[in-house]
Amino acid sequence: MGKSILVIGAGGNVGREVVRHLAARGATARAAVSRADTPRQPDVAAETVLFDFLDPDTFPAAFDGVERMFLLRPPAISNVKRDILPAIEYAAVAGVRQIAFLSLVGAEHNRFVPHAKIETVLKGSGIPWTMLRCGFFMQNLNTIHRADIVEHDDLFIPGGHGATSFIDVRDIGAAAARTLTEPGHEGRAYDLTGQETLTYGEVAAIMTQELGRPITYSNPSVFSFARRMRRRGHSWNYIWVMEGIYLTTRLGLAATLAPDVELLLERPPATMRQYVRDYAAAFAPES
Repeated sequence: MGKSILVIGAGGNVGREVVRHLAARGATARAAVSRADTPRQPDVAAETVLFDFLDPDTFPAAFDGVERMFLLRPPAISNVKRDILPAIEYAAVAGVRQIAFLSLVGAEHNRFVPHAKIETVLKGSGIPWTMLRCGFFMQNLNTIHRADIVEHDDLFIPGGHGATSFIDVRDIGAAAARTLTEPGHEGRAYDLTGQETLTYGEVAAIMTQELGRPITYSNPSVFSFARRMRRRGHSWNYIWVMEGIYLTTRLGLAATLAPDVELLLERPPATMRQYVRDYAAAFAPES
């Protein structure tokens, strides 16, 4: 069997973009999807395999013939030692030669988030690693926060008044594909951000202009945010991780801008305005 690049979370926003960009570069991608994601297949033709961090029986088929791997932490998993370490240990035994991990800008300084623990595990795994430390995904607005925008014309996000360096997941996919298909990226950490820092108030203003209706930023308390997310069925672990990420914004620690996207892609990263234009249909009120 030819060597493949295993893409964990290929049914999600980022994973789908990684698969798409790997295909564009002529690489053989194996799209790993969970049972929950199986209805959401990648947009391009790719071998699909069932993978579940909590089910070691899915490891052999997923890692068979795999040379490199894109690692994404499922939002519901926060116990790294118990739930993610076994898959990394299996990857080492299976002969995986590189893992590109979707991390978080500032993870090396923020021990609260699971991303930091995964980085530590990878550095001790013996597998060459590449850290892709990303800013806040623009596409979280049309997924996690879409209901509040569509139903209430509001960004219901406890981000305070700090600025954030947003990143389009399409740029993440392109950057990840490059680090997995070219030599020289092992042992390196890249900060993947957009080209501008914005407060959520400024994001609301851009959305107001581009969508043609007033969008507000209510800046809820962490308690109000947790209560609403819980009502929508999210687990407490997921909510606490989200709270930790937004804490960095409130403290003014999420405004890092880095040149790495432009260095990797040889073009500027997408702007928030371009993202809102491209995804305008996703924010349209439902009839």
